[in-house]
Amino acid sequence: MRLSPWVLGVAFLSLTSVCADAAPAADGPKLLDSFKNWFVYSAGKGAERTCFAVSMPTETIPTNVKRDTVSFLISSWPAQKKKNEPSIVAGYPYKPMSTAVVQIGSDKFEFGRVMNDGAWMETPADEQKLIAAMKRGSQMSVTGTSARGTLTRDNYSLAGISAALEKLDASCK
Repeated sequence: MRLSPWVLGVAFLSLTSVCADAAPAADGPKLLDSFKNWFVYSAGKGAERTCFAVSMPTETIPTNVKRDTVSFLISSWPAQKKKNEPSIVAGYPYKPMSTAVVQIGSDKFEFGRVMNDGAWMETPADEQKLIAAMKRGSQMSVTGTSARGTLTRDNYSLAGISAALEKLDASCK
């Protein structure tokens, strides 16, 4: 599956619009490479360049709920000295004060910062533990609760994640 720049632009702009310290990139996302279910993009130029690996779910549950673009991103923001920051774009506004949970095998990771349709982890140490688990795993699920109270689960393939992260690191220093 190749993601269109428009779909990724929506996911990326949704993410950056709720991230208070991120300035939206002037240039739209440009595909750098793809690795099975993961795609690496860059946006912007020079010091304001941002790079991200992104994947869309292979399955969303429930199937009868209308949602905007759903994706999982791992972003690097060199100007802000942020590297491999995972985030979720849920495709709906999260229930206030809720959390999103990522599960890989028996390991669970909480995304305790939810705002609008985005979710982030609390600490860089937790982010790195998640990234390590993603590299070891083959499947990942993300659960969250919408502002309307609907519990959702999005399943992702982790095929290609290690190569995508290598490209992300090499492309955005």
